Amino acid sequence: MNRRTFVAAGVAGVAGTAIGMHDQPFPYELPPEYPPGHEPWPKGTRPRSNTFTLDYAPHFGMFRNHAGDDHIDQIDFMAEAGFRSIEDNGMRGREESEQLRIARALERNDMRMGVFVMNMDGAWRPSLTTGTPDERERFVQNARDSVEVAKRVNATWITVVPGMVADGIPEAVQTANVVESLKQAAGILEDHDIVMVCEPLNWRDHHGLFLRYTPQAIKIMDAVDSPSCKILQDLYHQQATEGNLIEHMDAAWHHIPYFQVGDNPGRREPGTGEINYANVFKHMHERGCDAIIGMEHGKSISGKDGEVALIEAYRAVDPE
Repeated sequence: MNRRTFVAAGVAGVAGTAIGMHDQPFPYELPPEYPPGHEPWPKGTRPRSNTFTLDYAPHFGMFRNHAGDDHIDQIDFMAEAGFRSIEDNGMRGREESEQLRIARALERNDMRMGVFVMNMDGAWRPSLTTGTPDERERFVQNARDSVEVAKRVNATWITVVPGMVADGIPEAVQTANVVESLKQAAGILEDHDIVMVCEPLNWRDHHGLFLRYTPQAIKIMDAVDSPSCKILQDLYHQQATEGNLIEHMDAAWHHIPYFQVGDNPGRREPGTGEINYANVFKHMHERGCDAIIGMEHGKSISGKDGEVALIEAYRAVDPE
């Protein structure tokens, strides 16, 4: 298969083979009637001619029109389409049995689990800028509670947003409050090799949030100084906030284990906005990027056609 070609008929064929694959016991056993060419290959050996060069991670629902509503069918579809990871912001809120089903499907498809959101009481809460003991303890407890979920689904990264600007508190004090809370949570996560990734967000979409800029994030990471506290660099947000994506990326490279993307404006697939993702991804590839790149955006076209267009958009900008 030409890795730059993914036509609608091919996508439909993938959907047909994905449905029902998860009904077998785990570890996965090969029934005699299993379709030739779709064997459950041992972890790390499954041959795929259409695998993307960079590790783009869709989220549940992106391919519902082809794969249906079941999470396992969607994972199987994503794997057949050439993706090697997923992300799921709401993983902490899923039933334990569903978390385990997802983990097993990812292992069977040799895929990685990307980020889920650490804060269960709203992405912007608690707000670490205030420095109040109750806000800090809620945050640290969220870190404790996330450990077992991360282990269950084989996740390394969990998304953190430090919260809102605290009116009447000097910025330097707010920064110190954020740093101290991150240090305490990182102390819990370090023993489990789990990494909080702090995400700067733009004020057009999320007005009033404290963490906005790459230099600001670098300053905080240097102060926390923990392998369990890094930056989630969402290029959609950073284009809206500060631009100069490659320059800022390079400045923070050693702090960034995880990326997210979406074109700007519109927050849809590459090619629908102003970001030159072909050049950005080429630069990342030349730097040896092996990070997950979360596809945290919508689609410009609805239905099955939009799902095909989404895959083709990533084929068009994926480095050779």
